[in-house]
Amino acid sequence: MTSLSMLDWSVVAAYFLIIVAVVYFSSQQQKTTSDYFLAGRHAPWFVVGASLFASNIGSEHIVGLAGNGAINGLVMAHWELHAWVMVLLAWVFVPFYYKSGVFTMPEFLEKRFDTRSRWVLTIVSLVAYVFTKVSVTVYAGALVFKTLLPDTFGTPDNAFWVGAFATVILTGIYTVFGGLKAVLYTEVAQSVLLLIGSAFITYIGLEQLGGWGELKTMAAANADTFALWRPLSDPDFPWLGVMIASPVIGIWYWCTDQYIIQRTLAAKSLKDARRGALFGGFLKVWPVFIFLVPGLIGWALHQKGMMMIPTKGEGAIDGDQVFATMVASLLPEGLRGLVVAGLLSALMSSLASLFNSCSTLFTVDIYQRLKPESTQSQLVNVGRIATLAVVVAGMIWIPVMHKMAGGGIYKYLQSVQGYLAPPITAVFLLGLFWKRINANGAFWGMMIGFSLALAKLMLEALWDNGIKVTSLEWFIDINFLYYSGILLALSALSMVIISYMGTAQNIDEMGGATYSALTDDDKAEIRASWNRWDVIGTMIVMGLVLTIYLYFSFWLG
Repeated sequence: MTSLSMLDWSVVAAYFLIIVAVVYFSSQQQKTTSDYFLAGRHAPWFVVGASLFASNIGSEHIVGLAGNGAINGLVMAHWELHAWVMVLLAWVFVPFYYKSGVFTMPEFLEKRFDTRSRWVLTIVSLVAYVFTKVSVTVYAGALVFKTLLPDTFGTPDNAFWVGAFATVILTGIYTVFGGLKAVLYTEVAQSVLLLIGSAFITYIGLEQLGGWGELKTMAAANADTFALWRPLSDPDFPWLGVMIASPVIGIWYWCTDQYIIQRTLAAKSLKDARRGALFGGFLKVWPVFIFLVPGLIGWALHQKGMMMIPTKGEGAIDGDQVFATMVASLLPEGLRGLVVAGLLSALMSSLASLFNSCSTLFTVDIYQRLKPESTQSQLVNVGRIATLAVVVAGMIWIPVMHKMAGGGIYKYLQSVQGYLAPPITAVFLLGLFWKRINANGAFWGMMIGFSLALAKLMLEALWDNGIKVTSLEWFIDINFLYYSGILLALSALSMVIISYMGTAQNIDEMGGATYSALTDDDKAEIRASWNRWDVIGTMIVMGLVLTIYLYFSFWLG
């Protein structure tokens, strides 16, 4: 395996100099909460779209998707073709969020329901961010250091820990000083690096393997493992479970999660917010080719003995080291440094987005509610302190995550999100489209959904650690994809039943946060914010999704 050369390090250093310049520029303009948390609401559509893409495609995506491509083929493509959900975000959700003038999604829930729903979503979101997204992102980035720089810091394990802590600290610093503006504008450059670097991996890997036809031939010989659609008998990814859970997770992530929605709220106009979401949808279709397919290529090269991927128990390849091994083994000098910079940018962009979203949630939804008399400058300082607290929490959790995630981090992330997403998806969909859902229904429906999700997660954790609750084995064995659908149904049903047991909310109490509350002026303003170019962009995105689905549904014959 080739180490990084002086030219590679020079490219990486140049990238960090650009980051420093952007942070310095951004830090000079942080006077109000709108400046710090929403970049002053001045972001143009291409910045919003690039930021949506870069925030989503973190190191856990690059590392985890390539690993899943090598082990499970294209089954995870269903999650990467959520560009159609971003179209839903652009046309259905963005108008409500943007017009409401809110900073956070819990704040939006309070406008529609009450304070209790806001508190529930705030606490669940903060806990989930620290213990899933932050930890998984850091773990994936540390694996990159371990694979690419095994001897730089003495041993591979030393490289892992240096990588984990260095990236958390550096990202925390630039998020603390630069706010969302630094996050947004660094993510534009990071998106370019990610796309170019990963495209080179795909191209060079295919050249070495012998072309697309050779990859198809090798994958077809293992069609049961690498197909896009799996039979109902598949223990991990039955096609029906995928069709149920993927939209639930997609709508939660792309249409209701603070981590994502904060970028659209930073747009300078409703038109820019919508077009940013559509541009993000266009970018979202490409991970199938630049992350999943390279994983397949890495597997094929390993099978041919042309590249050696580290293995683990029983000789199986370690999927989470596939992408970094390909970078180190296949790419020439300079280009290798460019891709390493892309990997680092992916890690840092995801972490920066998480840190900023966490500080926004804490400052706006907790601190400002407890201290409503706080000045704008005080709130910005609290936001910076909250970011530091999340950085520290993420660092504390790294050793725990190191033990928990022995591999397959992307599947781990999707399974946990599959349990947390349904109650949130249900409350937002019902809240927007059904005015009869009241505050009690929303609150208790979420509480029931989250309780059932937590029960499943705890029982699975106990079982995996040797504590066998045999009387509940049937419950533990329910596939996470099916359970996601069950949770959605139970959460929604609870919300409906409890709402009908009480009185209906007055539409004037809903803060304009439901379709029934739209006035003629609201509808006219929304209509004026789009034209034929938005429609054409939508058709392009949906056409790409449909084309990719059709091709890969039959690509193995």
